[in-house]
Amino acid sequence: MPALTNQNILITGGAGFVGSHLADTLTPQNNVTIVDNLSASTPEHIPDTATFHEADIRNPGVLDELTESVDIVFHEAAIVSVNQSIEAPVHSHETNTDATLELLELARQRDFRVVLASSAAIYGHPEVTPILEHARKTPTSPYGLDKLTIDHYARLYHDLYDVDTVALRYFNIYGPRQTAGDYAGVIAIFRDQAQSGDPITIEGDGNQTRDFVHISDVVDANIRAATTDHVGEAYNIGTGTKTSITELAETIRDVADSDSEIVHTEPRDGDIDESVADITKAQTELGYEPTHSLRDGLQTLLDESDSD
Repeated sequence: MPALTNQNILITGGAGFVGSHLADTLTPQNNVTIVDNLSASTPEHIPDTATFHEADIRNPGVLDELTESVDIVFHEAAIVSVNQSIEAPVHSHETNTDATLELLELARQRDFRVVLASSAAIYGHPEVTPILEHARKTPTSPYGLDKLTIDHYARLYHDLYDVDTVALRYFNIYGPRQTAGDYAGVIAIFRDQAQSGDPITIEGDGNQTRDFVHISDVVDANIRAATTDHVGEAYNIGTGTKTSITELAETIRDVADSDSEIVHTEPRDGDIDESVADITKAQTELGYEPTHSLRDGLQTLLDESDSD
C-alpha cells in the first residue's frame, strides 16, 4: 500500500463499513475529519483521533464548511439500500447524486481530490463476464442509476475542470463491521445463520455468482486512488474471481464449523445471475492486487463475531 501522510482528509460516511476502515488506516499519519449522519452506522467505529461531525451532507453548508482546507475527500456517504432507493427514489437521488455534485463543485473551486464510491450496480445485468469498465451499463434500480450518474460526473469534472477524481466501482465487499441488515451483504447473513445453527437460506438455486472482495483490499484501492497519477478514471474493485452463492454458503458453513442445513427459497425479483470484475485496469494503473482469499477473508469476519 502506498504511503499517504500529512494530508487533511475528509471521509463522508466515515462511521460506516468502508469509511470507518479507511479512517482506521489513515488517522495515524493524517488529519482526518469524518462526517456521518449515523442513519446506518455507529460512532463506536470512529477512531478517537479523528474529528467527528454528526451531520447530513444534504444539509446546506455542511460540505462547504468541511472542505475549506482539505486535500482529499473519500466520498463514501450514500443510501446503499437498493430496496430503499426503489421505495424513495427522490431521497436516494438527493443523497447519492445531488450531494455528490455539490462536493464535486466544491472540489472545482478549492482544488482537492475526490475518491468516490461507485458500484458494480451500474452495470445491471452484464452481457459478458468478467465485466470490463467499458461494458454496457443498464442499472436496474435508482441506486444503480445514482451511482452511474456520479461516476460519470466525476470523470466529467476531471475532463472539463481538471478536478482530480477517481471513481471506484466496488463489487461485493465483506469483512469485519458488516452487519446482516438490508443490502449489507449476504455473507454477514450467512455467517449469523451458520453460527446460530439456523438454516442458511439461499434465494433461488444458488448458481448466481458474485465477486466478493475483502474490506482491507478495498481500503488499499482507496489509498492507491488517492495517490495515483491516473485521475479522471474509473476502476473495478473486486478480485476477478467468481463465487457461486451455494459455494459461498458451503464455505461459510465449513469455516464456522457449523451443522446448518442449506435451504433454498424463492428467487429475488430482478436478481443478477452473474457478476465478476475484470480488475486488469486497476492492477495495471493503480498497482492494485487483492490479497485475501475468500476463505481467509471469511475467517476475519467469523473471528470478529467470536470476539463480540
